[in-house]
Amino acid sequence: MKIKSGFRQFASALVMALAPVMAWSTQAPDQLEQFIAKVQAATGEFTQQRLDQQGKSPQSGKFSFKRPGKFKWAVEKPYEQLIISNGKQVYQYDPDLAQVTERGVDQSIGTSPAAILFGSGSLAETFTISSLPSKDGFDWLRALPRGGSAGFTHVDIGFKNSMPARLELLDSFGQTTRIDLSNIVSNPELGADEFNFTPPAGVDVVKMQ
Repeated sequence: MKIKSGFRQFASALVMALAPVMAWSTQAPDQLEQFIAKVQAATGEFTQQRLDQQGKSPQSGKFSFKRPGKFKWAVEKPYEQLIISNGKQVYQYDPDLAQVTERGVDQSIGTSPAAILFGSGSLAETFTISSLPSKDGFDWLRALPRGGSAGFTHVDIGFKNSMPARLELLDSFGQTTRIDLSNIVSNPELGADEFNFTPPAGVDVVKMQ
């Protein structure tokens, strides 16, 4: 079964043996607030891989977003897949299956990791944010969903130079996934049709309630 959601699976656990020598970072939550306030749109690249599948080819592709709630997450390798939101609906397109899944933004983003990076509402309403030890050259925070239906246990976000650079998520099945973000361009000019999507002719469209 292919991974169907590029923004729902990021993960990590702390290396407890190194805990005594780690310095606690107080900067990551502040960097997140600044990122949300100052970066209203961005483009970049990503790689994504479940940590228990290291050695296999990771997913890679490009992303863009514009607040509030508009984003494009385009997997290019090893197979194509697109997740795109126009701010009202989220479409997940799998060319291999010739299928599009359509959901409302509130269903897909409200308590997901996407809300942290792409949303514009109050994170305090949906997440508990706390600092984590600095490691791997990043300042870290942990976001715990306040609701019980988020589908993941927590997401850790590593910041570098005031930009999110790594996300690690522990999902409700105990699986861990890591996403690395790179080549981020802040507040670019994005075309009017950047986040528009029309299902290709002949594909099945499944609308989720």
